[in-house]
Amino acid sequence: MTKFLLSVHVLAAIVAIGPVTVAASMFPAAVRRAVAESGTDRDVAVLRSLHRICRVYAAVGIVVPVFGLATANSLGVLGDAWLITSIGLTSAAAGVLTLLVLPRQARMLAQVSDRAAGPSPAGPVDGRGPARLAAYTGLFNMLWAVVTVLMIVRPGSTTGV
Repeated sequence: MTKFLLSVHVLAAIVAIGPVTVAASMFPAAVRRAVAESGTDRDVAVLRSLHRICRVYAAVGIVVPVFGLATANSLGVLGDAWLITSIGLTSAAAGVLTLLVLPRQARMLAQVSDRAAGPSPAGPVDGRGPARLAAYTGLFNMLWAVVTVLMIVRPGSTTGV
């Protein structure tokens, strides 16, 4: 059963977290391009797609910690420091995504969409907005990278690594 749980955990991490990291990383550059081109229909469609990928795969990503905890329980490592650290970092990554990245993406998407139709009630896209979004996205990606390393290295593990 442990091998099954671990397999689902790893596959879910690849399938769910991978697309979010890529799409979220592409979003700030797409916003900059859309602002430079006055928000063409194509630019808005690209931003909508990237934002939808981030939202949908973020929701699917819930599977990753659920099966991670089930795997940890099966292995009897729930109290290990590396796992507790990973849980904290995963929670932080989820917070960055849901509280900082996704809302800013939605706001910028609305601003670019409205810009094509006229003045935006959300206001113009702030020149620093895409840079801030890129920084928050980088933080999200870095947190996941650290969690991934912890999952592979597992300090104190019995694998001898």
